[in-house]
Amino acid sequence: MSGEGVDNSIYAEPLKKYVKNGVVDYQGFKNEEAKLDQYLKVLENTDPKALSRNEQFAFYVNGYNAWTIKLILSAYPGVESIKDLGSFFKSPWKKNICRIDGGVITLDDIEHNILRPRFKDPRVHFAVNCASKSCPPLRSEPYQGSILDQQLDDAAQAFINDPLLNRLEGNKLYVSEIFDWFEEDFNDDVIGFFLKYARGDLKKQLEANRGNIKLKYLDYDWVLNGK
Repeated sequence: MSGEGVDNSIYAEPLKKYVKNGVVDYQGFKNEEAKLDQYLKVLENTDPKALSRNEQFAFYVNGYNAWTIKLILSAYPGVESIKDLGSFFKSPWKKNICRIDGGVITLDDIEHNILRPRFKDPRVHFAVNCASKSCPPLRSEPYQGSILDQQLDDAAQAFINDPLLNRLEGNKLYVSEIFDWFEEDFNDDVIGFFLKYARGDLKKQLEANRGNIKLKYLDYDWVLNGK
């Protein structure tokens, strides 16, 4: 592999077929699980250190999302939430399942030990998908280093402006718990982040009331983001 990036074509095909507006057809993925396994093998055989910075970012996001799908398929169709796949002693995000860069690591390792500290980009929270209804929607295409910035902007903007996921009522801004869990990633200025990506009436109302807005956190729905 070179700085040109990873061949994601084998992953792009099922994403396009089985992910519609963030709703995942896990049975479709299950029917073509061999294709997903082939892609996971591509990732396993990639040296991320040989990739450009943007390609590395895309590589780890795609790895996180693809391994999450694989985790769900390990128990599908008998799974209603990703949390069902953990145990009293170990969350699903702490299972050593991701074969990457010569080792076997966890989903938490990818998110919290690689993506967040290395790239320091809050938009990552709208790119990685935890297979749940309250998660930012899984994209119907792989992330690519060549268009990464645009894809990350699209993901952040779509999430911020989705009234099912965040909404303003009077001076109360009801937001995803993501903004509570990772407030430091947003420079402790969640409203400032919203102002950057909000559009239309939401943006106007935020600008007009900025000094008076109070944040309220919505309960997270961990039900599977499936059909």
